[in-house]
Amino acid sequence: MIDELYSARILSLAANLPHSGRLAAPQGTAERVAKLCGSKAIVDVVLDAEGRIADFAQDVKACALGQAAAGVVGESVIGATSQEIADARDAMLAMLKSGGEGPQGRFEGLRALKLVADYPARHASTMVAIEATLDAVRQASQRDTADTRTSLAGAA
Repeated sequence: MIDELYSARILSLAANLPHSGRLAAPQGTAERVAKLCGSKAIVDVVLDAEGRIADFAQDVKACALGQAAAGVVGESVIGATSQEIADARDAMLAMLKSGGEGPQGRFEGLRALKLVADYPARHASTMVAIEATLDAVRQASQRDTADTRTSLAGAA
């Protein structure tokens, strides 16, 4: 079973991490750490005028499963909305904890991690990248809302 968990697809995703690094001027930054194993993801985002991810970078230090999840997120995240990311996160949690099918749409690649459901100690490391991405997008959205209020108040 462990050989199935570390399939060629998982290892390929883990080895090819899209958007690796940090952004020079992010609108939102978030960090998530899996307490059990220490897997960590730091995510930077820039949103466009419609609140979609326009630029993204991730610095991920995780096991192969955490890296694989980050690989899927990195492949799919440009153009995503906060709601799409939240839906993918929720579907991922349901897949890991209660037999759900996993994310659909742009984040469907996370279904490659379905076998992780049988290894509860690996759940948190598998979630760090998408959780950090959602946190960063929410931070960027809040900052954008606050900046808009400030500029409107200054114009009055």
